[in-house]
Amino acid sequence: RAMELPPGHFPAARAAAVAVEYLRYLRGGPGSGLRLRELQRARRQDIDDVGHKYYLELELEDVLDKDRTVSCTAEVLYHLGSTTSAPDVQLTVQGELRSTEEADKEFYNRIRSLEKELVAENIPDSHGNVPPELEPIHLLAWVASGYVIWQNSTENTKFHLAQVKHVKQVKRNDEDLQFDFVLLLHEMVSQEVLPWEVTLLWHPQRGARVPQSRAAGAGS
Repeated sequence: RAMELPPGHFPAARAAAVAVEYLRYLRGGPGSGLRLRELQRARRQDIDDVGHKYYLELELEDVLDKDRTVSCTAEVLYHLGSTTSAPDVQLTVQGELRSTEEADKEFYNRIRSLEKELVAENIPDSHGNVPPELEPIHLLAWVASGYVIWQNSTENTKFHLAQVKHVKQVKRNDEDLQFDFVLLLHEMVSQEVLPWEVTLLWHPQRGARVPQSRAAGAGS
């Protein structure tokens, strides 16, 4: 039986953060970013010899269109005693996300037509500003960090993307855009800031994939 948790309960908030990051990885792109507006309901079930499962009801908002919200139900299962396997996340989104097809295509063509590969650092800057032309790159960093955070979260962590330290576009022979990121992830529980190297491939039709990621300064 699942136990009701108050929405302000820290483990529930951490599980909700993982669900949102996973959704950013699955559905995010250069033209859309989702963030948690409200955790409406949370329950937890302790499954013997398996782990803790959280059942969550979330309200999400589109950062580029704050009046647009969608509801999402999520199940997040943390495996018992495991620090190596990512939590299992299952999501159902109710309501339509804004179509980003046009914006995606425009961004894709703009990047493909650059004479020189895009390179940028410190997004946002020390004042918290993101130049408009780098907003799509910042949102792609959300996608990349969504993957890393989902993969590396435990029941006792809560990560968020603090800053894109560095990003470099890498020319490819196929249709994908490739961005090599150095991301700074802030872990709210320990207050550590961890640099992470992530390669993100993105294509308007195929979405995003992360072929590699590792803690920076560590062995591969």
